[in-house]
Amino acid sequence: MFKYRIPSFIQKLFSSYTWKVKTKDKLLFLTFDDGPHPEITPWVLAQLQQYQAKASFFCVADNVRKYPQTYAQILASNHAVGNHTYHHKNGWYTKVHEYLTDVALAENFIQSQLFRPPYGRIKKQQATALLKQYAVVMWSHLSCDYSSTLNIDESLNAMKKVEPGSILVFHDSEKAFANLQIILPQLLQFYQQEGFTLLALNKDICAWK
Repeated sequence: MFKYRIPSFIQKLFSSYTWKVKTKDKLLFLTFDDGPHPEITPWVLAQLQQYQAKASFFCVADNVRKYPQTYAQILASNHAVGNHTYHHKNGWYTKVHEYLTDVALAENFIQSQLFRPPYGRIKKQQATALLKQYAVVMWSHLSCDYSSTLNIDESLNAMKKVEPGSILVFHDSEKAFANLQIILPQLLQFYQQEGFTLLALNKDICAWK
């Protein structure tokens, strides 16, 4: 519905979630959802290393189970990780107990105080329970890299309209890779030229509101 950017009224309405980081410094927070993937995630890590950028990877725990070496590579590169459920559950269509059980199952593979609901969809009861343990991290900018009909120029233009503290979403997944290969290198170069520092998230940073 909102496509690339989340309106401020939505962010204020759900203010217990982290939509952006309150800072005046030129800091950006890149995030990658749905990995790890044995080919795509290492490519992303190489791009980030080229620009001395840190990021946060919201991982599906079933993928962590399948590709533990790739997950270990994320950690070894000093990026942050976050819980993205075990089975990539859509909170709107999942019973509260079932959803929380899936998140708890993911904890066996992902040790983090960061949580992002798949699709950004989560019920109030689910969020209330999870906020006791996690920072629930949403985003200010969505690349829509997963879309088979993505307008590349439109996405790039939207993702360049950042401000200090913006949280940006990409996907290290097969569905997104064709688009990601085009937009990520260009955006990393742009952010560097604009003087932004790209950092990983943690729960303390998410508390800067």
